[in-house]
Amino acid sequence: MEKLSERLKELRLVNDLYQKDVAEKVGVVHDSISQYELGDRIPSLKIFLKLCLFFDVSADYLLGLTDDPKRHNDRQAP
Repeated sequence: MEKLSERLKELRLVNDLYQKDVAEKVGVVHDSISQYELGDRIPSLKIFLKLCLFFDVSADYLLGLTDDPKRHNDRQAP
C-alpha cells in the first residue's frame, strides 16, 4: 500500500491542503490522514471511496494500478 500513501500525500500537497482539511471532508480525525500517508494504516473502503471522490481520482490511480488519475464515468453497471 506504499503507492496509496504516496498518492494521498501528493494529492493533498498539490491541492494545497492540510491533513485536517482532508480529514474534515472525508469524515475522519486528522491523525487518520497522517497514518494513511505514513503507510501505518489503511483506510476503510468507505473512507477510501470518499478520498477518491474528494480528490476526483480513480480508485486504480490511488492504489497505484494506473498513472491516469481520471475517473471514467462511461462504464455501465452490469
